[in-house]
Amino acid sequence: MSKKRYKKSLEKVDRNKLYDLEQGLKIAIETATAKFDESIDVAIRLGVDSKQADQQVRGAVTLPHGLGKKVRVLVFAKGEKEEEARKAGADFVGAEDMIEKIKSGWLDFDRVLATPDMMPLVAKVAKILGPKALMPSPKTGAVSLRIGPSVSAEKKGKASFRIDKKSIVHSSIGKKSMGYEKLKANCLSFLEELIKLKPKSSKGSYLRHFSISSTMGPSVIIKTFETQKEFF
Repeated sequence: MSKKRYKKSLEKVDRNKLYDLEQGLKIAIETATAKFDESIDVAIRLGVDSKQADQQVRGAVTLPHGLGKKVRVLVFAKGEKEEEARKAGADFVGAEDMIEKIKSGWLDFDRVLATPDMMPLVAKVAKILGPKALMPSPKTGAVSLRIGPSVSAEKKGKASFRIDKKSIVHSSIGKKSMGYEKLKANCLSFLEELIKLKPKSSKGSYLRHFSISSTMGPSVIIKTFETQKEFF
């Protein structure tokens, strides 16, 4: 997006105002003016300490309207589970062969799934997958014997998320072209799952800072509430 176009989009956002979810989402869609179909993303700072093991927030939710894009799924599996993954629509399935491809620089996939017995093998490329948030985890359902349903969920549009070092969760909730109603339903599903994962040891307000933006557009700050009930 050009500086002129971004400045024009920025004029539509009051930086000193907290918007309700409906207003904020509509502005994020309106300011997605790039020539490509921009993603609509959320960033939420949580009231947790990311340094504490019992306050880690990590999960996944199958969005009701998907992510609005094709999701390329890599599965580590062998035998019957390999065939199950292929039938469910996995784009890439393998074991040692996939490890070697990743080591050589191949990363043409969006999600990684694995059966439990494959995790010692997958660990060999953890330093490559981890920093890109691609390392499969049981907490997000990415490590499972039910590999077929897991592949199906990812292909439909599953948002996986985890807090970063600053206790912020980032996630896409879909594409601009999906329209307001579908994006709102996706956003509410994401928020509902995120709220369910509030650690018991977390005190005070949980959703501390909430913003929505398009890929190239300005951030819109959304009101947060002590109970969060007002979102639903």
